[in-house]
Amino acid sequence: MSGIVEMLMQQVGGDKIREMSAVIGADPEATLKGISTALPALVGGLAREATATPDGARALSSALDRDHDGSLLDDMGGLLALFGGNAGGGGLNALVGMAGKMPGGSAPDVNPRAADGEGILRHVLGARRPVVEQGVSRASGLDTGAVSRLLPLLAPLVMGALGKVKRERQLDENGLALLLKQEKETLVQQSPALGGVMGLIDQDGDGEVKDDLMQMGSSLLGQFMGGKR
Repeated sequence: MSGIVEMLMQQVGGDKIREMSAVIGADPEATLKGISTALPALVGGLAREATATPDGARALSSALDRDHDGSLLDDMGGLLALFGGNAGGGGLNALVGMAGKMPGGSAPDVNPRAADGEGILRHVLGARRPVVEQGVSRASGLDTGAVSRLLPLLAPLVMGALGKVKRERQLDENGLALLLKQEKETLVQQSPALGGVMGLIDQDGDGEVKDDLMQMGSSLLGQFMGGKR
């Protein structure tokens, strides 16, 4: 399993998976399978963005430096409180809405731009989002409504993990693009069926989801659970 995906799978273990399943309205087992499928899809989308053009790598590098320092990984409780209080999925409006629901009228201490899952998905998936949601749904067994709530929750965590690795390794934009290219290649090597969902990201949003995607969630989850033994 790739470094970024493995880091995040470890973050969502135990009680966190139950909290996330409550936020998206699904059972924990299906949620875990959905996460194990959706995280590689998001990493693949970032790899596509970073390697398509030099401008893409520069924009991603700048966004990470500005808004994604990895602190969300240490405060998943705050992020889950934010999303749990707003089914719409994060960002400044959600934080403002949460202020009236917290003691003293305060919102969770989360950077609005770092938590803007919908905004991140617009950049990473764009018009491809519906077909990627369908692919994750078929692979995991989650209904598409749950997937549409899961992706905005995971997107800030992926960006946070990527920002953390970028800082720790002191990567410039070229190093970042290479890292994501290698992450994508590693994921496809470990689970060839993952190439299906990567292909969906490269489509224009009107592709068909292949039946072999249904095997992907179980395959990736099995790799993660096998590594924990």
